[in-house]
Amino acid sequence: MSTTLNENLLLAIPLAPLAGSLIAGLFGKAVGRAGAHSVTILGVAISFILSAIVFFQVMDGASFNATVYDWMQIGQTKFEIGFLVDSLTAMMMCVVTFVSLMVHIYTIGYMADDDGYQRFFSYISLFTFSMLMLVMSNNFLQLFFGWEAVGLVSYLLIGFYFTRPTAIYANMKAFIVNRIGDFGFLLGIGLLFAFAGSMNYGDVFAKRTELAALSFPGTDWGLLTVACICLFIGAMGKSAQFPLHVWLPDSMEGPTPISALIHAATMVTAGIFMVTRMSPLFELSDTALSFVMVIGAITALFMGFLGIVQNDIKRVVAYSTLSQLGYMTVALGASAYSVAVFHLMTHAFFKALLFLGAGSVIIGMHHDQDIRNMGGLRKYMPITWITSLVGSLALIGTPFFSGFYSKDSIIDAVKLSHLPGSGFAYFAVVASVFVTALYSFRMYFLVFHGKERFRDPKHPESPMGIEAAAHAHDSHGHDAHGHGHGHDDHAHEPHETPWVVWVPLVLLAIPSIVIGAIGVGPMLFGDFFQHGVAFDKVIFIGENHPALHEMAEEFQGWASMGLHSVSGLPVWLALAGVVTAWFLYLVRPDLPAVIKRAFGPIYTLLDNKYYMDKINEVVFARGAVAIGRGLWKEGDVVVIDGIVNGSARFIGWFAGVIRFLQSGYIYHYAFAMIIGMLGLLTLFVTLGGK
Repeated sequence: MSTTLNENLLLAIPLAPLAGSLIAGLFGKAVGRAGAHSVTILGVAISFILSAIVFFQVMDGASFNATVYDWMQIGQTKFEIGFLVDSLTAMMMCVVTFVSLMVHIYTIGYMADDDGYQRFFSYISLFTFSMLMLVMSNNFLQLFFGWEAVGLVSYLLIGFYFTRPTAIYANMKAFIVNRIGDFGFLLGIGLLFAFAGSMNYGDVFAKRTELAALSFPGTDWGLLTVACICLFIGAMGKSAQFPLHVWLPDSMEGPTPISALIHAATMVTAGIFMVTRMSPLFELSDTALSFVMVIGAITALFMGFLGIVQNDIKRVVAYSTLSQLGYMTVALGASAYSVAVFHLMTHAFFKALLFLGAGSVIIGMHHDQDIRNMGGLRKYMPITWITSLVGSLALIGTPFFSGFYSKDSIIDAVKLSHLPGSGFAYFAVVASVFVTALYSFRMYFLVFHGKERFRDPKHPESPMGIEAAAHAHDSHGHDAHGHGHGHDDHAHEPHETPWVVWVPLVLLAIPSIVIGAIGVGPMLFGDFFQHGVAFDKVIFIGENHPALHEMAEEFQGWASMGLHSVSGLPVWLALAGVVTAWFLYLVRPDLPAVIKRAFGPIYTLLDNKYYMDKINEVVFARGAVAIGRGLWKEGDVVVIDGIVNGSARFIGWFAGVIRFLQSGYIYHYAFAMIIGMLGLLTLFVTLGGK
């Protein structure tokens, strides 16, 4: 078999979703609803099949690292479009295309009566193209293109209901916060380009030792440390790390399918992928790794606390995403890159499952998103119930479920790390196990068990989700999914969703159970990441931080790992979280209100999300406005306008003076000539006398 992958095959993988997006977007009215979803699903299905073929070829030793298109050349600098396909890229391609395919199928049922049906399919297919270009890139130029493209499509999808002020606020917030992170990202790319002289990954990595010996101009800081921290600031925005996390919960204003596609499985993991790809650089800076680890630890623990007080079903899952992204970031900081990528993969399946399960519940509840208005849905929505239970068990790290293998490995890797900040990081990820189990099963018990509260009056503080507003009554007295709203109480009974909604749930539940056991051996302790372009194997096995080597010595297989977990602290903490949620919300549902009153200030702090939105609004937003106003009034109006308008006024005055001399009368000109002659004679006489 050839060791080089077919270039045309690789080109077809991102171009197939792009073609579907263009057809659905530009010719949506012509092809209709069925045509729009058919062509986009076909494009993503082709992409997934080809990605799977590439994956198996890479496992057989094939790889690809070459330019496919020369954009331009300035001097010795080339700007190119190229692909780097190794085991990391092949795995990411399969995850992105599979989850995207499931979301496309799910969307047929979820968006069945939405006016923007074709537009939505065009957007999610375009997102798939953008994400594939990001993960397949072999240079910083293409990486930045894909990076910005997924941000742009995310902006369009979060603000999909563009007539709603809350959606516009949410997508602007996401766009602006990501611009802050992207500014740091661009600075990091610029530094590497300036000192390495190339945009190609391989060229930069080849000079990494030389770069590590340099100092940032004018300081004692290491150049590589500054560049890596700048790159990670970009990841903080895209992967929603504290304090640039504030956009992700509000992004739930978009339809549920994009919550699963963008904010659970793909876009938010772009930062994790990028740091992993740049690991040859991060490996040479302990300062950057410590910074990454501490930021991830703060995100994992403190964002988890916020999930406990959320009542919107989608926001509970959103805060769990933030917490799990913190876990991945901690693993990166511990130099356990393969563990971070492993959790990225397992998380993609069970988190997409949880988001799509939440969407199924929302449909079944006639677009009510408040978990306090639910309860007892287990018997009405059996498929959604069992798949949501699978997702929840995987999320909390239940032994033998996929999330267990990746989360437990992260905790072990951090425990073995000796970098500054590793002690706090270990405490944070261990404590987060209990917190995750508590908020996950709080949601699970309130939605699927206990009293059937959907017949009671709605909770007075129920959040009015944008989808509830967007799917409000139409002119025929039906909701968006055709459920009548007559006076018959049974019209409001919860119901299982159509097959196009629950089939993706079942297909996602399968890897949520088995993919961890299948992948833990080869991905963490085998040669999975040695296939393809591994850049001296430093990407996945830290040269200076050999935590994985120590873990490998104790690994005896997936079954043994699951069985031995019962003697470890994380499993018991997860069990304690589940039991606490069961007791508080099923056995003694009166206690949460008592606890809320007893810890009023803490609840207020959590309910206001640590006042981060207020801080951003008062300090940063108003500060930016004040700076902008000052630059406008003093810089633009006084200085720039003063110079421009002053020169204009001087020219006007001078022209006015000259105008008086140009009267058009001959005797005026003769008089001027005589005066001039007298002046010259006087001058000559004076000079001659001297």
